[in-house]
Amino acid sequence: MLEIINRYILPPVNSTFASDVDALFTFINVVSAILLLGITVAIIYFAIKYKRKSEDDVTPVIKHNTALEVTWTVIPLILILIVFFWGFRGYVEMRTPPSNSYEVYVTANSFFWQFTHPNGVQTTNELHVPNGRPVKLIMQSRDVIHSFFVPDFRVKQDVLPGRYTTAWFQTKNAGESIVFCTEYCGSGHSAMLATVISMEPADFDAWLADAKAESERELPLAELGRTLYQSQGCFGCHSLTGASGIGPTFQGLYGATRNFTDGTSAVADEEYLRESIYQPAAKIVQGYNNVMLSYQGILDEQQVTALIEFIKELN
Repeated sequence: MLEIINRYILPPVNSTFASDVDALFTFINVVSAILLLGITVAIIYFAIKYKRKSEDDVTPVIKHNTALEVTWTVIPLILILIVFFWGFRGYVEMRTPPSNSYEVYVTANSFFWQFTHPNGVQTTNELHVPNGRPVKLIMQSRDVIHSFFVPDFRVKQDVLPGRYTTAWFQTKNAGESIVFCTEYCGSGHSAMLATVISMEPADFDAWLADAKAESERELPLAELGRTLYQSQGCFGCHSLTGASGIGPTFQGLYGATRNFTDGTSAVADEEYLRESIYQPAAKIVQGYNNVMLSYQGILDEQQVTALIEFIKELN
């Protein structure tokens, strides 16, 4: 019965320790419901039984009851200890990744996720993992505090700037699960979503090899720029359709006159675009906030040139 109820009120179970988390959650809810029902019934019963019947009723002197006091102290203590040790066992398991874990580096940015595999393959907002094998995430943030949360796995871990945090999971079934950021990180917080794609080991190995070969293929500059637009998460702030977002649209940007918050203006030529990528705070376009991070040290000159060529093709 409880399993059927959980199926409707909880996300699907798709990690090795999700069932244990749900079992503790169910235990706490059931015990709480029993206590709530018992206390409610007792209150109603005593309210009726000891209702004042006349003006002459006098409350008798009430002495303590040792057995009753010990009972209502010991029973909650036992319940608390059960919850503590049950939860602590689960916590230790969730904080101790197996030694054979597949490691993936996770970088949180406002407002997208980047995943880097051991062979150098990098994806944005898609984490491919082998089903049935432990996966350890080594996470850091480039800007503010984020939080990596996968409801299907019952995994949640804050991602901090300036240090690494870790989490791990092992999927039970191949399929897709949604990643949420559960630490408010700015105006694009609600759109900071990603997908964990659990694949059978043979399919994962094939995908990893294809992705590696694709990353090593020589691309024309504009095509490389389009790839970087996706992999570096530019799409989270800059549209290609002319629609304004967190940042200006890339459509029609090259050659346009940009008006800045300090009252100056400039034409969006190659030099301006390069400066905007490496020093985004140098000139803030009117109507937008200073929220973009510098890509100095992240993109090399060829990659910046590729992005500029991609933007030029959108005119």
